[in-house]
Amino acid sequence: FTFDLNEILSRLLYARILYPSSKRATHEHAGKFIEQSSFDLHHVYRALEIIAKETDFIQSQLYANSLKVAKRNTGILYYDCTNYFFEIEQEDGLRQYGYSKEHRPNPIVQMGLFMDGDGMPLAFNINKGNTNEQVTLRPLEEQILQDFNLSKFVVCTDAGLASTTNRKFNDRGQRAFITTQSIKKLKRHLLQWTLDPQGWHLPDKEETYDISALNEEVFKDSIFFKERWVNENGLEQKLIVTFSLKYRNYQRSIRQGQVDRAQKALDLNPTKIKKAGPNDYKRFIQKMTCTEQGEVATKEIYSLNKEVIEAEEVFDGFYGICTNLEDEVSEIIKINSRRWEIEECFRIMKSEFKARPVFLSRNDRIIAHFTTCFISLIMYRLLEKKLGDKYTCGETIKQLREMNFFEIDKEGFIPSYTRTDFTDDLHEVFGFRTDYQILKLSDMKKIQKLTKR
Repeated sequence: FTFDLNEILSRLLYARILYPSSKRATHEHAGKFIEQSSFDLHHVYRALEIIAKETDFIQSQLYANSLKVAKRNTGILYYDCTNYFFEIEQEDGLRQYGYSKEHRPNPIVQMGLFMDGDGMPLAFNINKGNTNEQVTLRPLEEQILQDFNLSKFVVCTDAGLASTTNRKFNDRGQRAFITTQSIKKLKRHLLQWTLDPQGWHLPDKEETYDISALNEEVFKDSIFFKERWVNENGLEQKLIVTFSLKYRNYQRSIRQGQVDRAQKALDLNPTKIKKAGPNDYKRFIQKMTCTEQGEVATKEIYSLNKEVIEAEEVFDGFYGICTNLEDEVSEIIKINSRRWEIEECFRIMKSEFKARPVFLSRNDRIIAHFTTCFISLIMYRLLEKKLGDKYTCGETIKQLREMNFFEIDKEGFIPSYTRTDFTDDLHEVFGFRTDYQILKLSDMKKIQKLTKR
């Protein structure tokens, strides 16, 4: 090496959290830190090549090292996928046209991410943008089995990633699965069993309930359930269906808002309504182009499709889960309810860390870019837990960014930031202070030394 890889990687991580921007801008931002750097821009790109080549090794070592500073709940692993777009039009390499979750007309790459039971990122992979999400889980899980020395865990996913192949893969050894199940896609006999208002239970209660005759005030916060074992395609799994009045009312409130938007569109200019998506308010609008006698109409007639509205209302309040675990229903529901945290991981990378759009073109540099985003996310999550989850991501980054100093030549540093509860908590957790009237050079060097342990 003709450069200090640690020096470059650390600045890439600090800048991704504090000043997320291009690699060129990151090189410029490196001059803002008290500990000055000595690398050139071309060294940054050389370093990216090394980071990409060693990304699997980096991930396994990150996990091993994280155990020294925090407990890891690897008994439960959450997996999900998202994608990131590029400001280009021609696809090549990893950058391929696929279904963009942000509905962007650009080539994308796909990221699969495993998170542990406490919301800490564990491992990731990058795939071509046109890759089927369902086939991305197994390779990354096999990497975890091999490189992380883990063999006993429960994999929790959403329905889109829960193919029969993936479920069978996690029905082996000491592994298990929990996955969401679309109620609408159940087979007819299971759907009838699900929608039957009789035979519902509450945790720790022996009696059964009729959900069509519930007292809303008494049971407004209760979650009722049914469970049964099913054997399909050579896989035995337990189907758990829950019903909640609060969830039912929430779904109806969302739908009513969409119906109101649809009615407003009908009142204003229905001819401008284009094709509707499965969750778009426009799905409630129907267009008639012929009369009831089958004759061609002289003009198009738009109206609310009440049949679609009523068909959707049937499923309000219901939620499905499949698992091969024999644990109590309440425990399985509790595990599944934390899937939102992996969505938050993606949101942080996309919003606060500005991981997209990506302006790199070479595959190795793209992989290195997301490796630095992944490491930055781990650093942030560790900091978040050290501070007791008291501050939002935006608050944490804003206050860290504002912790600046005036440098007095050969004497030390004067803090130019305002002391807050955040800075007090930060100093208490990490065992140093920087809010003195003047911080001597020797004291600042001791703090810098602590960061290299």
